[in-house]
Amino acid sequence: MAVVKAREQDINLLARLLRAEAEGEGEKGMLLVGNVGINRIRANCSDFKNLRTIPQMVHQPHAFEALQHGYFYQSARDREKRLARRAVNGERQWPAKFSLWYFRPPGDCPPTWYNQPLVGRFRKHCFYQPTSIECENIFNTY
Repeated sequence: MAVVKAREQDINLLARLLRAEAEGEGEKGMLLVGNVGINRIRANCSDFKNLRTIPQMVHQPHAFEALQHGYFYQSARDREKRLARRAVNGERQWPAKFSLWYFRPPGDCPPTWYNQPLVGRFRKHCFYQPTSIECENIFNTY
């Protein structure tokens, strides 16, 4: 059962984001990007207050570098749509289980990002989850 409302066009939008942000990280890497996106919708804290839909999350200003590149605007493929549905249905995996941020540094992961602690790395992406002081709600969303 979906943990956020998602129409078919929302699934397609999220699928395009997963591919554009993390195709090189494989299926798990793309699912982790989906986890972060769904967390941002459900958390309602920090930089992600009042995000309630997948389009709001994807198109939040300065949130995803992939939107600046043509690859994002290509049609969604079945593989990424399946991954998007898994994220929308609440499947979460470490290190993105409670993460609200990720990025791909040129080297080692910094110990903090946006003043939030590093929780782990998957391949080339580093994941950061908020502290309970910053966002207690993220730990109560499932």
